[in-house]
Amino acid sequence: MVAVRRATLAFGAAVLALASPPRLRAQDDAVGLPLGSVAPAAAVQDLDGQPVDLAEIVGKKPVLLEFWATWCPNCAALMPRIEAAHARYGDRVDFVQVAVAVNETRASVRRRVEERHYPFRFLWDASGAAVRAYQAPTTSYVVVVSAAGRVVYTGTGPDQDIEAAIRRATGG
Repeated sequence: MVAVRRATLAFGAAVLALASPPRLRAQDDAVGLPLGSVAPAAAVQDLDGQPVDLAEIVGKKPVLLEFWATWCPNCAALMPRIEAAHARYGDRVDFVQVAVAVNETRASVRRRVEERHYPFRFLWDASGAAVRAYQAPTTSYVVVVSAAGRVVYTGTGPDQDIEAAIRRATGG
């Protein structure tokens, strides 16, 4: 009887797990790049179309990268947290938004950036090279990289604790 009850409970838990929508929350090391890995190089462009290699940004000081889109509701919900973190840590951390080239253009990204006066750098991932290199599973995917170039945080969704992620990279 006990074995049947355990099997029933296990089956029920498995059905619930399969039926539930995927979690879109901060999931340290559960999505994308493994914690401790070296942040990869990736060829992207600035919003003027000039080439930029993410390897040139990483390894000088901590970096927060978000894979972002104008149409992404999770990105919009997360933006106030990123802006607040930028206000606090912007002198010690590079904030970089990597705009994905899915259902939008570089011009639409430029318009949004100009309308909202975002205080950080936006790059354009025209070919998806950064998405692939950083194993970005979705937009609102955040990667925080230490000054040594190591991944210290990954997460997705609007509920990420951006300040705690940055404190991991800055030691404070």
